[in-house]
Amino acid sequence: MEAYLDNAATTRVFDSVRDIMVETLSVDYGNPSSKHLTGIEAERYIRDAKDIISKRLKVEPKEILFTSGGTESNNLALIGTALANKRRGNHIISTRIEHPSVHNPLIFLEENGFQVTYVPVDTYGKVIMEELLNAVREDTILVSIMYVNNEIGSVQSISEISKALKSKNPNIIFHVDAIQAFGKYNIYPKREGIDLLSVSGHKIHGPKGIGFLYIKDKIKIKPILFGGGQQKGMRSGTENVPAIAGLGQAVKEIYENHDEKIKNLYHVKKSFIEEISQIEDITINGVGDRLEDSAPHIVSVSFDGIRSEVLLHALEEKGIYVSSGSACSSNHPALSGTLKAIGVREDLLDATIRFSFSVNTNMEVIRYTVDMLKELLPALRRFRRH
Repeated sequence: MEAYLDNAATTRVFDSVRDIMVETLSVDYGNPSSKHLTGIEAERYIRDAKDIISKRLKVEPKEILFTSGGTESNNLALIGTALANKRRGNHIISTRIEHPSVHNPLIFLEENGFQVTYVPVDTYGKVIMEELLNAVREDTILVSIMYVNNEIGSVQSISEISKALKSKNPNIIFHVDAIQAFGKYNIYPKREGIDLLSVSGHKIHGPKGIGFLYIKDKIKIKPILFGGGQQKGMRSGTENVPAIAGLGQAVKEIYENHDEKIKNLYHVKKSFIEEISQIEDITINGVGDRLEDSAPHIVSVSFDGIRSEVLLHALEEKGIYVSSGSACSSNHPALSGTLKAIGVREDLLDATIRFSFSVNTNMEVIRYTVDMLKELLPALRRFRRH
C-alpha cells in the first residue's frame, strides 16, 4: 500500500480544485486584464477567490495579494517592508527556527545594511518572550515569526507576541509566516495583531505555484516585481487564474467541517505517537505534555543510530513517503537549524524524520507505517554507526 506522510511538503489537490482549474484552462481561459468577455470571466474567478479568502480571514478583499507561493509571499513581506520603512529604522527581529524563505531574505537584507536579531526558542520550539522583548529597539521596524514550525510543529502564541511587541514599540510591523498554520487553525489577522500574513496553496490541497500575502491596509510595502502594473502595481505579471481559482476552492473546502477535520488529525497524531513510542531508542521532538500545544499534522522523530536518509529510503521501498526535514532545503542539505535551536543531541541531528499528515490520512496508513518501522529498525540498527 502507499502511505503518503509528507503532507507538510505538499498535499494532493482536492478533486474540486482540479475541476475548477480545468475549467479555467479550457473554457474560461481569458487574460483577466483583457476588456472583452473572456477577460471579464477570468477576472471573476480572481474576485471570487479573493472574496473567499478575505471572508475566511475577516479582512478586506483589497488586503489580499496573490503571489507565486509561500516563498514569494515571505520575500515580499520582508524585503518590500524593509525597503519601504528604512527611513524609520534598519533593525529587524526574527527567530532561529524560521523557514529558509524567511531566513535567506533576512541574510540578503543584512548584506544590504539592515541589522537582524535572531531570538532563541525553548526545547519545544516556543519563542522565549523575555529574549524577544529584550531585542526590541526604537529603530525596530519589522518582526517576523512563523505561526507553526514546518519541521517540528511547534505553535507560537501569536496574539500574545503581537500585543507584547506593540506595547513596547507601537510602530513595529508584525509579519507571520502561516504557511503550515493556515488550514489547521482559524486565523484572524486583525484580532491577532498581524500586519502581514504569508500563505501557500499547495499545503492545503490547492495547486503549487500560488499563494497570497495579506497586507494590512496602510502598511507601507514596496513591490519587488515590476511590469504591467497588475494587482494595483504591487505584483506585476498576468495573474495565474487557474491557480488562483484553485486556491480559492481549496480554502473553501479545507475549512468546511473544520473542527471535525482537526479533531481527526489530532486523533491520528495521538495514535501515531502512542504506537511509535513503544519502539526503543526514539525521541519525539517539540511535543510537550499537551498534544494540542503542537500542530495537528506534524511529528518529528529522532531514531538513535540510524541516518535519516537511510531510513527515509528504506521506508520508501515499503511505499511510505516521509521527509528528513524541510523539503524546500533538500537541494542544499544541512543539519537542521531548528533541531539545533531546540537542543536536539548532535548525534540525532541527521537521524530525524518528519511524518506529516493530512485530512486524508487514516488509521490504516498509521498502523502500516508503525508496523514497517518495527520491522525495519532492528535490521538497520545492526549497521549502527560507531
